[in-house]
Amino acid sequence: MKKWNSDPVVITAAITGADVTRADNPNVPYTADEIAESSLRSIEAGASIAALHVREDDGTPSGRPDLFQDVIKQIRAGAPHALTNVSTGGSNTMSIEERMGGLEANPDMCGVETGSMNFGNETFITSPAAGREVIARAQKQKISLEVEAFDVGHIISALSLIEKGILQQPLRVNLVFGVSGGMDASPEALEAMLRPLPPETFWTVTCVGRHHDRMLALGLLKGASGVRTGLEDVAYISRGVHAPSNEALVAKLVTLAKTLGRDVATADQARELLDVY
Repeated sequence: MKKWNSDPVVITAAITGADVTRADNPNVPYTADEIAESSLRSIEAGASIAALHVREDDGTPSGRPDLFQDVIKQIRAGAPHALTNVSTGGSNTMSIEERMGGLEANPDMCGVETGSMNFGNETFITSPAAGREVIARAQKQKISLEVEAFDVGHIISALSLIEKGILQQPLRVNLVFGVSGGMDASPEALEAMLRPLPPETFWTVTCVGRHHDRMLALGLLKGASGVRTGLEDVAYISRGVHAPSNEALVAKLVTLAKTLGRDVATADQARELLDVY
């Protein structure tokens, strides 16, 4: 068994998301140029992966392939070794085809939901057929997959897909805490999410909202393969203080990781650990 701190931790910067707006934090990037610039600055601050949604210039969530292509082209020009990970979640107003718009940009990775859930006051639907469609298309294009797990059932569904030969190993999973309707942000919730994971799973901790720092610290101490921060997940860098940028959140997380005895992975190390080349 590996020691909890044997591997460097991979940091993901979640740049803009689909739900946060400038009413939540005035520094949320909207345009393709803003998203790309914030991604590059976050990579310079210590992130290895840019987790990407895109938006129209007014902040409306979008699945337009040309926007994803523009953002990824700029990231690869400025940071050719960094990884790009596009969302296929989009927003709950999008069709599954619109949600897969980012795949046309040929990212290094993409997320896949393996189940539906209540999401605040709304319901986010990903049918089994829709999840399989995302998996099939990504694997056909040789895009590595990351399961976005908001509850234990999402992990169990992913393992079932592996057993059936639909989802290929290695399993990469983003464990998401703090979303109303999903797993709560607590030590017990982390233990519940870790229980069914195969030993060699690459697992990342994401926490939305006020328990963000605590859950990431807990993940780091438990040996998380990755941790995620960014304006998609948290609006504040400290109590009552808006985060000035994604890169400021990444820099704070780098300091936390090193304080807790974890080295931070370079982009090349991240590719090796994730088995993404």
